[in-house]
Amino acid sequence: MPFREINSKMVEAAVVPGQRLFSQRGAMLAYRGDVTFTPNTAGGQGGLMSMIGRRVAGEATPLMTVEGSGTVMFGHGGHHIQVITLTGDTLYVEADRLLAFDGTLEQGTMFLGAQGGVMGLVRGQVTGQGLFTTTLKGRGAVAVMAHGGVIELPITPGRPVHVDPQAYVAHHGDVRNKLSTALGWRDMVGRGSGEAFQLELSGSGAVYVQASEEKL
Repeated sequence: MPFREINSKMVEAAVVPGQRLFSQRGAMLAYRGDVTFTPNTAGGQGGLMSMIGRRVAGEATPLMTVEGSGTVMFGHGGHHIQVITLTGDTLYVEADRLLAFDGTLEQGTMFLGAQGGVMGLVRGQVTGQGLFTTTLKGRGAVAVMAHGGVIELPITPGRPVHVDPQAYVAHHGDVRNKLSTALGWRDMVGRGSGEAFQLELSGSGAVYVQASEEKL
């Protein structure tokens, strides 16, 4: 169920019988046809445990199940929208950045410390971002939100990409993430971006970076 970009801040999706998609509550701008919007309490394809994980993570962004026959236009808060197409791999993205996604995708939650070690914990403590990241796996399309536009940076073996954690939007592929700091522990107090922290992503895939560090 691909999304069609109307402009940088609006996308349109076709809804067909027998298929569904999920959207953030309040993301629907307009629709045509016989379409229903139902609050989702099961956390999408990931089931109840996925929703519990998001609540523990402070990322309990309400979802709506969208079904029926017609077309729906999505947007939220005037944020820039980036459409990402998955072909079987996994997308890692913060829950509050999700605008809408195919119901065929399996939703889960990953603890950042699982990849980033102890420094993965620091990212949430100091930068103000969640310790958990929502995962979407399978074949389908995802519309994510960001501030000021998004650029996709390829990640190739032997050439890691360093990103300001607050500019990070999402990543996919066979990628490892590691948070490092160029400052001592005393210098880190009160600093959550810029030279203080760098999120290093290595492996093979891509990372999406927003133009502004402002949180959604």
